[in-house]
Amino acid sequence: MRKSIAVTAAGLAVTLFGLTACGSGSGSGKSGGKADGTLVVGATAVPAGEVLTYIKDNLADKAGLKLEIREFTDYVLPNTALQEGSLDANLYQNQPFLDEFNKSKGTDLVSVAKAYLPPMGVYSKKIEDIAKLADGATVAVPNETTNEGRALKLLAAKGLITLKAGAGTDASPADVTANPQHLKFKELDPAQLPRSLDDLDVAVINNNYAQDAGLSPAKDAILLESAKDNPYANLLAVKRGNEDDPRVGKLAKVLVSSDVKKFIAEKYKGSVLPVTSG
Repeated sequence: MRKSIAVTAAGLAVTLFGLTACGSGSGSGKSGGKADGTLVVGATAVPAGEVLTYIKDNLADKAGLKLEIREFTDYVLPNTALQEGSLDANLYQNQPFLDEFNKSKGTDLVSVAKAYLPPMGVYSKKIEDIAKLADGATVAVPNETTNEGRALKLLAAKGLITLKAGAGTDASPADVTANPQHLKFKELDPAQLPRSLDDLDVAVINNNYAQDAGLSPAKDAILLESAKDNPYANLLAVKRGNEDDPRVGKLAKVLVSSDVKKFIAEKYKGSVLPVTSG
């Protein structure tokens, strides 16, 4: 059964102990940002953590910014930590995910800048061309509301399935109205998808988990999202009321700078795409 964000949060509570950190720690506890001027930012490791580390090492001093990065291994805890105040900002999610999270969890988080687009892709160890997908193939998709809808929309854009009219970012397999290849959908935790490729025909995998597993979206994906009119750019987010924090403003400006765009282009070679703020 498809899980809601709330269920995912409960099921992934154990990952609190799997957090890694740059700087002081654990992804929990009180942020020292207000006292010492340090902006504490939560992020998933790739690409957000790498982009932020580049900024910290190369651009932060010039921008007058003290930056601490706390890395998380799931999609729930960075937002709960931001709402509770142990983070000043986070970078890892897109607007549809943020909207659904606020709605389902009662949080009050807002975007302050678009940073980059990490395109979602379809991966396989059994075929090298999506056109070779067999009748009755098993297709794994993320079991989180907006990520599952995003995955199904990618398949629909390729013509593999048809979704009912008006199906939004929360689309599920129940919204599939045409399935000419009789695809069988398997809903898995997003982090589990790369590890399950041996047992699947294909899997639709979020960019950060693909790269964590050593997959190159630009080279290894047999189907990749287009950047055109794509609503899934990752955002720098804060708790409502902190949009005008000058430290956040400095980071937002650096995130869309030519230096960061160049870093993204050179490091990820099409696997992550820079976008402009807005």
